[in-house]
Amino acid sequence: MTQTARRAGIAGVILLAMWSALSAGGPEERAERDRHDHEDEHPIVRLTDAEIEEFGIRISTAGEGMIESVVSLPGEVVPNADAVAHIVPRYSGIVTEVRARIGDDVSEGEVLAVIESDESLAPFEVRTLIAGTVIAKHITLGEAVSRDSDIYVIADLGTVWIDLTVYQRHVDQVRAGQDASIYVGHALADSAGKVSYVTPVLDERTRTATARVVLPNHGGVWRPGMFVTGRIVVERALVPVAVPLTATQALDEETVIFVAGEEGFEPRSVEVGRVSEKSVEVLSGLSPGEKYVSAGGFTLKAELGKESFGDGHVH
Repeated sequence: MTQTARRAGIAGVILLAMWSALSAGGPEERAERDRHDHEDEHPIVRLTDAEIEEFGIRISTAGEGMIESVVSLPGEVVPNADAVAHIVPRYSGIVTEVRARIGDDVSEGEVLAVIESDESLAPFEVRTLIAGTVIAKHITLGEAVSRDSDIYVIADLGTVWIDLTVYQRHVDQVRAGQDASIYVGHALADSAGKVSYVTPVLDERTRTATARVVLPNHGGVWRPGMFVTGRIVVERALVPVAVPLTATQALDEETVIFVAGEEGFEPRSVEVGRVSEKSVEVLSGLSPGEKYVSAGGFTLKAELGKESFGDGHVH
């Protein structure tokens, strides 16, 4: 073997030994090396305190949080059937007075109409036994009425039912006692409630169940017939690390979170798990107690983009 070949062999042995040494070590040492290697993947964004304030950068501390799984269901406002009275006359006869009309608010015991009995020809009063609003009227002056049909429908609209349509894929998730928020368009209701009842069988025609939420109706905000959307919390899980959705950014086909360090803001790749409407679970890449950017990460991502143009605060 020539001297040159011998030297090359020795150099190879030395390189192999160095590689083995670098590959050795416990999990903490390997994790530390991986962290340093990862730090070299992305540049760091450096901003002054004034720029942080100007850009609306918000820094938070990573920690546990609640992840809520929510299903959105269409629904409709209907009168509370437990507070609806169908008024029928005690005797058949001819209507001689009509005192209440649709939309009128009536008190308990108030006279709604007067009818002349067919049997005695004596007038008698038709009263309501509940206070509420007249939502239906089937009576006119001089009309012949009988006990076969109601002449008024009175509803106490102090509470209403929100009947939500539950599709088959959600039937096993929606249960009585779950929290529900009710929306009209994009506006959140002033009051939320709980699912009080879920029909035990599916509708034969639509193959859906109904989930009911009872809501207070102060000021008559909820009007029967309104279409709404109900968002029901079907699962809650407390996870070790949860961040707002605004904290995550897409960068180089990865999900990253900007971590705040002494040198600046580092975009760090993370693995995410369960997602709710406002938060996301972080499975790896961000540890409890670390400082991260919870809002304004898009601005930092834009600063990284300026690197290719030789501008910005990237180093």
